[in-house]
Amino acid sequence: MPVTHPTPSPGVQEAAPALRRLLPGRRRELTDWHPEDPAFWDAGGARTARRNLLWSVVAEHVGFSVWSLWSVLVLFLGPEYGVDPAGKFLLTALPTALGALLRVPYARAVAVFGGRTWTVVSALLLLVPTVATAVVLEPGTSYGTLLLTACLAGVGGGNFASSMANINAYYPQALKGWALGVNAGGGNLGVPAVQLTGLAVLATVGAGHPRLLVLLYVPLIVAAAVCAYLRMDDLRVPRPPGQLSVLIRWRHTWLISLLYVGTFGSFIGFSFAFGQVLQVQFADEFATPVSAAYLTFLGPLLGSLVRPVGGRLADRFGGARVSLAVFAAMAGGALLALAASRAHSLPLFVTAFTALFVLSGLGNGSTYKMIPTLCRTTPDGEARASALIGFAGAVGAFGGVLVNIAFRESFLAVGNGDGAYIAFVAAYVVCAGVTWTAYVRRPA
Repeated sequence: MPVTHPTPSPGVQEAAPALRRLLPGRRRELTDWHPEDPAFWDAGGARTARRNLLWSVVAEHVGFSVWSLWSVLVLFLGPEYGVDPAGKFLLTALPTALGALLRVPYARAVAVFGGRTWTVVSALLLLVPTVATAVVLEPGTSYGTLLLTACLAGVGGGNFASSMANINAYYPQALKGWALGVNAGGGNLGVPAVQLTGLAVLATVGAGHPRLLVLLYVPLIVAAAVCAYLRMDDLRVPRPPGQLSVLIRWRHTWLISLLYVGTFGSFIGFSFAFGQVLQVQFADEFATPVSAAYLTFLGPLLGSLVRPVGGRLADRFGGARVSLAVFAAMAGGALLALAASRAHSLPLFVTAFTALFVLSGLGNGSTYKMIPTLCRTTPDGEARASALIGFAGAVGAFGGVLVNIAFRESFLAVGNGDGAYIAFVAAYVVCAGVTWTAYVRRPA
């Protein structure tokens, strides 16, 4: 069955007239999509899905970079900015929080406007925090202004939910784990990408030019929006009435969200905080921001690269079994970080956190594979899966806020991160217990 691109239906045009006017010209809408049909898939469905996946990854990648921007910019904030370590942890926590809040409406936006339309609009919205940051980022700027500007970067966090909801609808059940893992992993690579870019700026022009890092992303944002407009399609995710109220009453919504706090919350929280933790806890080894930046990108890079592996393992062995193994190993990794902190061993500390990044990446892929599997047996399966992706992504992202707050309070109270590491161990044990009780043991 060939894939056609008819003109938009009247219902779509009425649902989003304002955004449609922003995107004049050729409109590509898929109104007849059947990925579970092998003939449809082989006749062009797979090719169309791969094309949309590719450009979704590009836009989401840039969104993650903007969301993670302040994890790098805090390394540029020397004494002349008057921001102490606790204040820097707050600067990285705020964009995490806003990004989490935006994930629910962003996921629903795909159902209203279509994947292509919303990808273009959400990409262009990234210009708001980048331009604002470039304008205000200089010594003498008030801390309140820095907090507000950092918070705006949270719009990049919303892109993940809309991208995942869109791609979930393109792929058949047997390939969802792999497709969602590739989409999320490619997006997550925006974190180490912005950190490597920040390292290059620090190493070449020094810490006195943070605006250069921000301005480098303006043309990338425009390019991502243009490519999405030219190469993607509008496939609207089903959205039955009352979907959010149904989700809130469904117990699996909260269980999956908790597990995602443990996996993605750890990944994004550690990504934002790791550079600051190194500079504060191992100040003797990291006298300059450049020395810390050389290590901050490694964990997020590995965690992003293995995310599709987590999805593929979940496709083969089951998302719950893989997630259970991940949480057990993460508890061990947090204990190793605690031991390294008390021994003041930098090699052991970096090893522990690298392991935590890799494990959180695997867990991201396996946990998201559980969503379409759980929703498959519900009456509104595809719609509920897309809605749950956004909801769980929002709740899970708040885990990143909790990670930064845990580090902030631990350093304020005892001068190191030991209290935070103990809290992480307890959280991973709880997540492992929930996974075993609800999804692995028989009967579950």
